[in-house]
Amino acid sequence: MANKPDTKVLLTIVIILVVGLAGYSVLTRPDTRSTGEKVGDAIDALPDGLDKAGRQLESRTPGEKLEDAARDAKQDVKKAVNQP
Repeated sequence: MANKPDTKVLLTIVIILVVGLAGYSVLTRPDTRSTGEKVGDAIDALPDGLDKAGRQLESRTPGEKLEDAARDAKQDVKKAVNQP
């Protein structure tokens, strides 16, 4: 019979693997927006700048979009800190 600590460790490992695989599958899911939706998103993003609007026209995974959002937030913080 297995020890209780061994069972807890195995259960923890299985849970971590399931959550990791689910996260990976969500972040690498392909972009399923139609061309019209992409154009609409680009128009909505125009006030934020042409580069951000242009990114909306590309087919990117949610992980790539998350990376872009983190990079944009980092640049926004740098701008805010460097302004007198």
